[in-house]
Amino acid sequence: MIVQPINEELQKQVIVEVQRYIIIASELYKKRIEPVDVVFDIKGRAAGMYCCYYKKKSNKKEARKAFNDYFLSDWFPKKHQKIRFNPWVFSKYPEDSWSNTIPHEVAHYVSDCLFGLKNIKPHGKEWRAIMHDFDAEPLVRGDYDLEGIPTRKVRRYDYRCSCRKVALSSVRHNKVQNGRQEYRCRDCSEKLTLVEGYV
Repeated sequence: MIVQPINEELQKQVIVEVQRYIIIASELYKKRIEPVDVVFDIKGRAAGMYCCYYKKKSNKKEARKAFNDYFLSDWFPKKHQKIRFNPWVFSKYPEDSWSNTIPHEVAHYVSDCLFGLKNIKPHGKEWRAIMHDFDAEPLVRGDYDLEGIPTRKVRRYDYRCSCRKVALSSVRHNKVQNGRQEYRCRDCSEKLTLVEGYV
């Protein structure tokens, strides 16, 4: 049976619940924590994910103008934060998603706001303390049966050494092809090379 993702109305309810946890954290830690963007775009095994990345202006003309106008902060990397959820897992496992996945991902966001991701372990004591403050169990992973849920297919590329054949993911394959990385066999230490005629 194919699982249907949660609808727009339920997505809105999830967003309200995320913001409710943020308000709780703001009151508990006496710090204003801004609302975070929430999207429902994950497929596969993960039920949720907190993402934080930096984006800087790459256009040199924009950077020069910012420098000349003394608005250097407009050029420096900006922090973008969002929480991503899997709408199919939310549909198939609603109770677990509400009681575990939502507080889990909000706790990552709150711990980033309070301590900074570079200063703590992802599921370290700070994150666990926030989960306890949310009255949620600090579980690291859910164990889900994914039957009926669409999963992301990762393409594999055949590489070889003198003793065996190894399948590399498309991410690793692209790194090899761009000259940014090389991989070696664990047994013979020989450099892995793409099987001829594979691409």
